[in-house]
Amino acid sequence: MIEAQETDTVLMLRRLKNTSRVFQNKVAEEVQQMESSKGQDFQFSDVAHLVNGKRGRQAEEDGDADGGIWTAGQVIGLIHSIPTCQEVINGMVKEAEETIQIRLASMVVVPRSRL
Repeated sequence: MIEAQETDTVLMLRRLKNTSRVFQNKVAEEVQQMESSKGQDFQFSDVAHLVNGKRGRQAEEDGDADGGIWTAGQVIGLIHSIPTCQEVINGMVKEAEETIQIRLASMVVVPRSRL
């Protein structure tokens, strides 16, 4: 997923008016091929065995990116790392502190000592 580009997704099931954007893998390509070759005769039952949730869950459990379909938007091309929750929070805090110090410095009130 980290190496993916925004062009690594495909639209499928358009003929059924149930369009889904998914990551382009072997299963998605097979679904597209069936949809294209059958034309107006294409039915969900033609690909149900490929796109059912059970197959996708099993592929996820097995770590098999080509074992099922998985929904992915074009934003997949913007993912460059998979940080931990702690790293995300630390980054947000750091960014907030920098914003306050640089952009909002004139608004920061430093308490005065009463001594």
